[in-house]
Amino acid sequence: MGRPVVLSNGQLFVGLDENGLVHDFYYPYVGLDNLTNARSSQHKIGLWVDGKFHWTDDQTWDIKLDFEDEALISSLTMQQTDLKILLQFQDFVDPVYNTLVRQVTVTNQSDKERDIRIFMHQVFQIGRAGRADTAMYVPDDHYLLDYKGRCCLLIAGKFEDGTDFDQYAVGSYGVEDKVGTFVDAEDGELSGNPVEHGGVDSVLRFRKQLSAEQSVKFYYWIVAADSQSDAQVIHSRLKYYPLADRLTETRRHWQAWLSPARSSLQGLSDEHNKIVTKSLLIIKAHCDERGSILASGDSSIFNYGRDYYCYCWPRDAAFAIWPLIRLGIFEEARKFFAFARDTLHRDGYLMHKYQPDRAIGSTWHPLIHGRNKELAIQEDETAIVLFMLGEYYRFSKDTTFIENYYESFIAPAAHFISNFIDPQTGLPHASYDLWEERFLTNTYTVSCVIAGLDKASQFAELTNHPEDAAHWRKSAEMIRSKLDTFMHPDGFFCKGFLLETDGTLKADDALDISSLYGPYMFAGLDLSDARLTSTFEQVAKRLENSGPIGGIIRYEGDSYFLDKKQYKGNPWIICSLWMAQYLNATNRPLEAQKLLKWAIDRQLPSGALSEQFDPDTGKAVSVTPLVWSHAEMVNTILDLTNSSQSKTV
Repeated sequence: MGRPVVLSNGQLFVGLDENGLVHDFYYPYVGLDNLTNARSSQHKIGLWVDGKFHWTDDQTWDIKLDFEDEALISSLTMQQTDLKILLQFQDFVDPVYNTLVRQVTVTNQSDKERDIRIFMHQVFQIGRAGRADTAMYVPDDHYLLDYKGRCCLLIAGKFEDGTDFDQYAVGSYGVEDKVGTFVDAEDGELSGNPVEHGGVDSVLRFRKQLSAEQSVKFYYWIVAADSQSDAQVIHSRLKYYPLADRLTETRRHWQAWLSPARSSLQGLSDEHNKIVTKSLLIIKAHCDERGSILASGDSSIFNYGRDYYCYCWPRDAAFAIWPLIRLGIFEEARKFFAFARDTLHRDGYLMHKYQPDRAIGSTWHPLIHGRNKELAIQEDETAIVLFMLGEYYRFSKDTTFIENYYESFIAPAAHFISNFIDPQTGLPHASYDLWEERFLTNTYTVSCVIAGLDKASQFAELTNHPEDAAHWRKSAEMIRSKLDTFMHPDGFFCKGFLLETDGTLKADDALDISSLYGPYMFAGLDLSDARLTSTFEQVAKRLENSGPIGGIIRYEGDSYFLDKKQYKGNPWIICSLWMAQYLNATNRPLEAQKLLKWAIDRQLPSGALSEQFDPDTGKAVSVTPLVWSHAEMVNTILDLTNSSQSKTV
């Protein structure tokens, strides 16, 4: 299903599903904890009019989801033609208060006066222990409170004229054969039950008499806080002051955040400017203020997978900050580098992935391979952070920052990757590849190691550590000189090889898009290098347009989320845009633009991009949005624009 609209302030993250309903609600970290009740439940919206009741997700509504071009504020409409009712939403997470606000405009499109009742339903599950939540009505200041332990959710609302919601109900959800209190709304009246515990849900009613063609506006909010008193302070500010001011302030906040990028975006077409701006906002939505950057906040994958993407992969996070750095937006990069420094293993490497609170994330990488004890890591994740520190310095010239990170991150990480070498081959020891599937010495990973060592040697010179500089430069040169080890007899960089215990090299001959992108982007090869050009030719022949909708797959035989086994794999946004970047760099801009257009055409109406697509139908597969997809979208548009402008000059 995906999350076409995501809203966030760095602590509270909300994802709206394809029906415009709240389906993900993360607090107190972006990505942790998800306080929604279950894999498939969402906060429902109901309408009672002319004696009939409808839920807005009953498939009879025309629903359009988008968000503003320059702010994380939704632009959502729900229209029921038969009922002659229009609902218009502007939803936002307040940048100051940990609050979701839904501004709802209700329009009576009929030619007669009508009694219209809107029901706002919410169902939470606080904490990982499951049940034992309490929901209650609090008559002092007229709100509902859903709490457990130190997490409190305060739910309330008002009309624009200051009048309150007029009814409420609290009840059981998903326990003791109880469907949920939301069904209490279906007769147009709520019971007023004031408290329940266990598995709970609740409903508010907003009622108005609307004359023909009349509209009315109301506000609904959920405050997240560590205590009832803290939540009530925020509630009082929302209840007794104009909510329109908070909407205006939110819009200003996002426009101010985007301001460093404006000069760089002036050269873009209107279409590309809008795409880049929305992608930047989606990336930012996934950034926790304490440094973590989620791969995706879309929990719908949990319905058919074993886990979420709600982790901070150092690789994904490094790619996420790259376009921000290029556009002069540095704060998220600095916070992520602090996150990486603080999670770095004492031996100098980063783990597979992390929770937003810096705890180690789940993994499927064993600590043993064959009979050998091995690290459960993907070495490129450590190397890419060193490389991205170099990009940060290239654009920011922040020497003090690099000096402060030299002993705490740069030196230990560079020492690790320069020593994590097999003496027999002189190449990095095996680890898991960037697709998290195969244990081998991988072409892409080795390219990242070269780039990381190159940057580390530059930092060593900058901070007056000449011995380190010489050592890491020599290590990078030695590894670069051995790239021919990865050449397939047919003349392309293969996926990699595994050094067997008997000293033989077992090649993985698969053709992988990363085996083009890694050497091109990170290994410092000349673009005319025959190894690159031959790898490109094979990628274009075998990985491009392998299915009816086109695009680039990761590698032949990629089975991840592939339902149509007659195809080689699903096309990915990342892979297609990597190819576009290479085409542009090698002076083939028209071909690059075709792949960019392919990716743009895959957007949801809101601009959200998935990870991959069904090769036959083009249906989005896996999570939506994927932050990495948006990062590559921005980088590709910037690359094509910069190269076009340089040729014009």
